[in-house]
Order: sequence, then structure tokens, then C-alpha cells
Amino acid sequence: MNVIARLRNLLRGVLARWIGRREHRNPEAVYEAAIEERLAHYAKLRAAAAGVLYMRSKLTKELELKSGELGRVRRELATAVDQDDDRVALTLIGRRDLLGQSIERVSDELRQLTKEAEAAKTNLVAFHDEIARLREEKVRMLARLANARARLRLQEVLSGLSPDADIRALEGVRDHINRLVTETQLSGELGDTELERRLGRIREAEAESAARAQLDELKRARKPALLPLVVPPAASSSAS
Repeated sequence: MNVIARLRNLLRGVLARWIGRREHRNPEAVYEAAIEERLAHYAKLRAAAAGVLYMRSKLTKELELKSGELGRVRRELATAVDQDDDRVALTLIGRRDLLGQSIERVSDELRQLTKEAEAAKTNLVAFHDEIARLREEKVRMLARLANARARLRLQEVLSGLSPDADIRALEGVRDHINRLVTETQLSGELGDTELERRLGRIREAEAESAARAQLDELKRARKPALLPLVVPPAASSSAS
């Protein structure tokens, strides 16, 4: 039995926390539920007050009729007494007393209904004011909540901790753009280095070619000049 009670309390606590979290996520629904509940009570109270007012009006008319009848009986009783008609006078006395008791009863009920009607009016005004106050509080508190959420989001954005998808998307786009710019700069630097290397090889080849030309020129300048070749004349046939 103790285990069942503890389990029931546990489930009740879990359910209460679950409901509390849902209420915190949707405070507007909580305010609307509270307002609707008070409107339902207000409608019931208004219907009850209308019933009390109707009964009071009915008793007021009944009291007027009985009071008028009592006045008529008293006049008839006075006439019977003046005429020494004891039999009629006794009957009228009995009717007068019954009317007096009935009027007293109706008067008591009317006084009680009047108090209840006044209390109902007071409660109606209080409920109406409470509903109006709740509606104003709902607008004010929801505005404060929206302001607080906006400020919290701004703080999260400024601190770089915003979990919002749009902020994360912007950060991803910025990172992608920065990476592309870095890759472009790196490619440009690598391309410039390769060009410089090729130009360097061309310059080196040109320098080597120029140096070889100078070397050949130096070699030619240092060689002795060759004497012209003299061919001796052939012997004549007469001398032989």
C-alpha cells in the first residue's frame, strides 16, 4: 500500500513538472485558460443573479398585492364593526391575520433576496474587474516576455552562443566565404611562385648562354694568328 502511494505521488509529481514546462513554453495559453475559467464562473454567477433578481421582483409584486388586499380587508373589517356584523367581522379578522403573516413571510424572503441580489451584483462587478485585470496583465506580461526573449537572443548573438538556425546558417556562410577567400589567396601565391621559378630558369639559361658566348670570344682572342701558307713554284722543264 505504501509503495502504491509513493508511486502515485511520483507520477503526480512527474505530471505536474511536465504540465509546468508546457505552461512555461506557452504562457499565453495559461492566461487564456484562466480568463476562460473566470468567464465561465461569471456566466454562471450572472445567471444565478438573474434568478435572484427575478424572484425578488416576483416577491415584490406579491407583497404589493397582499398589502393591497390587507388594506381592503381592514376597510371591510372597519365597516363590519361599524355595522355590528360580528360574523363577517370575525371572518375578516382571521383573513387579516393570515394576510399579515403572509406579508411578514414575504417581506423576510424579500429582504433576504435583496441581500443576495446585492451580493450577486458585487460579485459580478468583482469578476468583471478580475477578468479585465487578467486581460491587461496578459498583454503586459506577454509584452515583457517578448522583450526579455529579444534581449536574451541579442545577448546570445553578441556572445556567439545563439542556438538559432538562422544565426548558425549565417556563421556557416561566413566560414565558407572566408575559406574560399583563403584558398584563392593561397592559389594566387602558389601561382606567383611558380611563375617566378620559371622566369628564374629562363634568366639563368640566358645568363649561361651569354657567359658561354663571352668564353668563346675570349678563347678566340687568345689563340695566335695563323701565318699565310706559301706554296713554292714548280721546277721548269728546261732546267731538267
